[in-house]
Order: sequence, then structure tokens, then C-alpha cells
Amino acid sequence: MEYFDLDDPFTSLKEHQSDTISALFSSESDHIPSQNCFQCLKNSDFYVSFRQQAISLIFSVGQAQYSCNLDPYTLYLAVNYMDRFISRQEIPQGSPWVLRLLVISCISLAAKMKEIHFSSSNFQREERFIFDAPAIQRMELLILDALNWRMRSITPFSFISFFISLFELKDSSLTQVLKDRATNIIFQASNEINLLEFKPSTIAASALLLASHELFPLQFQSFETSILSCEYVNKENLLKCFNVMQEMMINESVLDCHCTKSETESTTCTTAATAMPEKREIKRRKLNGYCSESNRFARFNHVDKIDSARFSVPNVLKGKKSL
Repeated sequence: MEYFDLDDPFTSLKEHQSDTISALFSSESDHIPSQNCFQCLKNSDFYVSFRQQAISLIFSVGQAQYSCNLDPYTLYLAVNYMDRFISRQEIPQGSPWVLRLLVISCISLAAKMKEIHFSSSNFQREERFIFDAPAIQRMELLILDALNWRMRSITPFSFISFFISLFELKDSSLTQVLKDRATNIIFQASNEINLLEFKPSTIAASALLLASHELFPLQFQSFETSILSCEYVNKENLLKCFNVMQEMMINESVLDCHCTKSETESTTCTTAATAMPEKREIKRRKLNGYCSESNRFARFNHVDKIDSARFSVPNVLKGKKSL
């Protein structure tokens, strides 16, 4: 498989030819979740919860010691596959293993695109559900079919270098600082469901404007003018996306301050707290492993190895959503 450079498809500014840029902007809509299903996903408690759990699991893999070779861009690509898949494919409720299998398969596909080794067995060694290679391959094929085999995803990272070139910054160190901050904002925004309605280029432009407002407030107006004057940018959508992203950052800042305050208060009360016996038990969440229609899945009381002989993924994921 040909190597796919997700974070920066342009190796130099000289490659920013108008035809290449135009093709990138015109095809980005093919690499985002189905817009007809966006409102359905947003208003469904099940899908909101499913997506949050999936993203949390995907990025937890990157933090695990045995998966340190998975860079954040690979994990972001896996999230892109997952979002596009669940916007086109019905997900059965009451089958907690589906989420695990989908996450493993999306990460596996993303790792293959980035030519990074990913061991599904290592990922599953502490998991309750264990899937064999044929089961994962079946799920990968289902994902590929739902995504029409468009795996070279166009993401916000594909537009960062292009938009930065509009700023005409002479100091390369400032350029890198701005790029790094915008990249971090995009990673932070991966869990924000309200951003699914925007195109990758709009998210990239909004992240850069937000980063420039934080780092170079005196030059913000100049940066804003440069991006708004770009022929490929929809001003109304950019403003809406910027506001959503800015509100997200404010909420995270408030949450961080609250957590910091709580930690301080907790430290102050440590002596008193340790003198009191604990009266509450920590309740662990348990996955419900209900039987499928054909009774092939009994309630799980221990680690259960799920192999391709016990189920057929297409039979469990019954049909595509109406687009």
C-alpha cells in the first residue's frame, strides 16, 4: 500500500499549484460523515454515547505503552473512518463488543495506511472481548465498503500548510509555533460532535484563526482577512465553525480551572478525609453481553474469544442508513 502522508500532503510551497488545491477542496466532502445523517447522529443519545466511547478508546490506545508507535495523526485517521462509518451504517444496540471490534478495525486500517505496525493481540490482551484475525478482517471489509474504499482521507491537517502560506510569515519559527498550536486544537476538537457538520478545510481555517488569536493577537485581523479573502472559504460557515470551536476551548478552560480548584481543596482536606472510614463502594460498570437473535452470544461472565466461526459481521450490522 502506498504511503499516505496525512498531516501534510504538500511537501513544499512550490507544490501549491492551483489545480492541486482546487481538487483538494472539491473532493473533501467525500471524506466526511454523511451530512444527511448528521442531525440524526447528533440527536441520538445512543450514537452520541457510542461515538464518545469509541473516540475515548481510540485515543487511549495511543497512550498505552505497547502502542507507542501509533502517532496522534494515525489515531485521528481512525476517528475519521469511524465517524464516516457510523454515519452510513446501522449500529446494533445491546452488543457492546461491536464498539470494540469497530475501534480495533479502524485503528488497524489507519495503521496500514500510515505503514505503521499495529498488533491487535497486544491491544486486546487486557480486554474482555477478544477477536481473531478473520473477524477483524471481515469488519475491515465492511468499513471499506461503507467508505467506498476512500481511505486516503482529506482531513483538516491537509489544509494547514496551505492556509499558513496565506499569512506570509517570514519567521519560520513563528510559522511552526502557529502550526503546532492549530494542530493541537484540531486534536482537542476531535470529540466535538457539533464540528461534524463542517468540512475539513473550514475546521483547519478556524483552528488557525483561533491559534493566531491566542499567539499573535495584534496580527489576528490581518490573518483573518487573508483567510476570508480565499476563494475556497465560505465566510458564513467559517464564522459558525470558529464560534463552535471557541466555545469548546472556553468550556475546556473552565473545566480545567474547576478541576485544579477541586484538587487544591482535596489536598487541604486530605487529613480529615483519611481519618474517616470509607462507606461507599466503588461501583464498576459492567458490559451487558446479551444474546443475539440466533442465541450465538450468551451473557459474558469471563473473557470470551469471538472468532469468525461464531458470527458474521454483516449479519450483525444489518443494513446501511438511508442517505
